[in-house]
Amino acid sequence: MQDIIAYFIQNLTALYIAVALVSLCIGSFLNVVIYRTPRMMEQDWQQECQMLLNPEQPIIDHEKLTLSKPASSCPACQQPIRWYQNIPVISWLVLRGKCGHCQHPISIRYPAIELLTMLCSLVVVMVFGPTIQMLFGLILTWVLIALTFIDFDTQLLPDRFTLPLAALGLGINTFNIYTSPNSAIWGYLIGFLCLWIVYYLFKVITGKEGMGYGDFKLLAALGAWMGPLMLPLIVLLSSLLGAIIGIILLKLRNDNQPFAFGPYIAIAGWVAFLWGDQIMKIYLGG
Repeated sequence: MQDIIAYFIQNLTALYIAVALVSLCIGSFLNVVIYRTPRMMEQDWQQECQMLLNPEQPIIDHEKLTLSKPASSCPACQQPIRWYQNIPVISWLVLRGKCGHCQHPISIRYPAIELLTMLCSLVVVMVFGPTIQMLFGLILTWVLIALTFIDFDTQLLPDRFTLPLAALGLGINTFNIYTSPNSAIWGYLIGFLCLWIVYYLFKVITGKEGMGYGDFKLLAALGAWMGPLMLPLIVLLSSLLGAIIGIILLKLRNDNQPFAFGPYIAIAGWVAFLWGDQIMKIYLGG
């Protein structure tokens, strides 16, 4: 590891190229995660309901959906996607945004997520350079991208991502990677409780649920990574962003449909993770 870090310190161009290529592939994988995770959760819920309603009836287990099986295919014609049709960004451009078999349009969101993952990853490299903080920062970035789009699509923040993210934050900060162990623990606890209190008061006053438990867990995970001092900034930025987007959506849709708050927490958390100290210094006049 030390040799690899030393090499990239001396060859920053190689580091940027390596991260760009790897993150494009990660972005392609995140597309699979974003699409399949909610369906995998629904599949698990259906099996649990079947077990509760008919405990004696054997569960008919069709081909179980996982992140790796079945192989990716066109949603229109079900034709398997070949490896050369699955090269990040390039394949979409070569195929002109259409299935190579039936010419069904392929959403531009797929290459957009791949490019977003690459750009965000390169920003992490710019901020941290070739360090251990960069490596874990990339992991945090990739998980936040997945959570953002899953919540945007389904208003779900799966425990299978938020809880391991919190555990990883607590674990790495036992080595003072981003903050002290005590600060990580307090960040986790305060991150969960502060949104839970807002949720509880809102429910008492209005009788409605203003947010989900996934939002608490995501903020708690970010607190475990950065400590409690960054939580006010994350809450402020996410609230401002959520209010602005919420007003725009309200005017466009002209209804009172709920919208996901998790993406704004994720975006605010990512900004605080990279530039939180600088923002706080500017705000405090330092």
